[in-house]
Amino acid sequence: MNDVSFGQYYPASSFIHKCDPRTKILFLIAFIVAVFISDTFYALGACAFLFVLVAAFSKVPVKSLLKSVKAILFLLAFTAFLNLFFYSGKTVLASWWIFTITKEGLIYAAFLAVRLFLLVLASTLLTLTTSPVSLTDGIESLLYPLKLIRFPVHELALIMSIALRFIPILTDETSRIMNAQKARGADFETGGLIKRVKAVLPVLIPLIISAVRRADELGDAMDARCYSGGKRTKYKKLTFAWRDLIAFLLVALLVTGVILLKVYLPAVV
Repeated sequence: MNDVSFGQYYPASSFIHKCDPRTKILFLIAFIVAVFISDTFYALGACAFLFVLVAAFSKVPVKSLLKSVKAILFLLAFTAFLNLFFYSGKTVLASWWIFTITKEGLIYAAFLAVRLFLLVLASTLLTLTTSPVSLTDGIESLLYPLKLIRFPVHELALIMSIALRFIPILTDETSRIMNAQKARGADFETGGLIKRVKAVLPVLIPLIISAVRRADELGDAMDARCYSGGKRTKYKKLTFAWRDLIAFLLVALLVTGVILLKVYLPAVV
């Protein structure tokens, strides 16, 4: 549970931390688009290079970024397994029963794994370099045009911010409950899959009770401070600076380069 880094904020004084939260959100959206439209390893390499550059300027430890990958290792393995054994290709490397490993399937499995790897790292970097309050303000500002049709923009942004903040809180709470259960003789590490699932079930009830209690306390605290939704004032005003212009230029170059590679180079398989 201590390896979960998504939703946590890493305080630092870096170029990325000082960027406007709206810029970072738009940068992430453009980066995701670039990763999804990439169909060659050259394009994914360009996306990876830009991510490494941004991560270096963020001063976030590599260990904190890689922690987020542990949560999706099963998804990575499952995706690679499906594409490795069930992707149809011309060059057959091995075949057994209904499973067939082809050269094209091997390449495509690696391609999808790298794509998913980049998406998770980029999303984690956003939460590590942006505080929940700034993230809420950025989302609310970007969705401001929806207020014209009376869409509850502020409430939606607040819900997303609270959800992100509760991720590390609930993981810590789960870790404490599991340690307490271990002290009473519970075993979470031995046995088969079914036995481990049954051992984890007693953890869910106190975890749900704790989550409901924390939500109730949060609601009482908001009521005590006379919270009234969209009428809330802001301590800091969001402003674009020269850092944001550089970020926009970098992501624009990335998307343009990926599109050109998509046009002039063949797909990965």
